[in-house]
Amino acid sequence: MPRPLIRDNAPPGTFIPGALQRRYVVARQQDAWFINFDAQEFGPYRSEREAMLFAIDAAHKLGEQGAATQVLRVDENGDAGTAWTYGRDPYPPRS
Repeated sequence: MPRPLIRDNAPPGTFIPGALQRRYVVARQQDAWFINFDAQEFGPYRSEREAMLFAIDAAHKLGEQGAATQVLRVDENGDAGTAWTYGRDPYPPRS
């Protein structure tokens, strides 16, 4: 039986065999933004933009050391989506 053709225009993520994906999660808690990484919470940040810039900067530095890193953003429904991936997205991020 032939396999179905899957059409997905999303660019493939960076994959490093055997590497554990390290994730920085940016989420809003009441009126402030926080970054969660390795069971630690950093913040508060005054805006989403400020939290994202700090998370992307930290993820980029760790990525330069050989780690596969991503920054995720949690929306108002609690769903997390990829906002930035080391090796795939530009650094510094575009405004």
